[in-house]
Amino acid sequence: MNAFTILLVEDNDDDVFVAKRALKRAGITEPLQVVTDGQQALDYLSGAGQFADRSRFPLPFLIFLDLKLPYVHGFEVLSWMRQRPEFKSIVVVILTGSAETRDHEKASALGAKAYLVKPPTPERLKEVVQEAKSSSVAAPWQHEGTSIEPSHPSPQPLPVEGREFPESPFRALSP
Repeated sequence: MNAFTILLVEDNDDDVFVAKRALKRAGITEPLQVVTDGQQALDYLSGAGQFADRSRFPLPFLIFLDLKLPYVHGFEVLSWMRQRPEFKSIVVVILTGSAETRDHEKASALGAKAYLVKPPTPERLKEVVQEAKSSSVAAPWQHEGTSIEPSHPSPQPLPVEGREFPESPFRALSP
């Protein structure tokens, strides 16, 4: 199993294309899984239905999460994740078209590590992936049959587009 899978939760085909292209241009080679709505994101994370095979659908170390999703809103997905200790080590980055201050604040309060407004640049994505990778070393799901907690130090706050995100491993990501 690849320990560094990325999950993109995005309902717009054009935005999926742009994100894939930006990841490729950034030289990101980690496997990318894509789900197209909030309910699929919950099913993927919980290993339900078509996502039950963890060899095909491994837990991600990083999730790029859109907010305005069909069926289950991105904030509901993030809230659900943060209520479950098994997902505590997964880095969630909001990737949305909304630059609204209230969305930044809510994402921060729910534990998002960064907030990126679409379209992301390859450089920003590369930085986010590298930081998420370094903070995900020794995540529990990477050690089959054990419950090892992450060994990385507590992350420092991140100013993102003028906002402080508490406990974030990322540095400022300026446009």
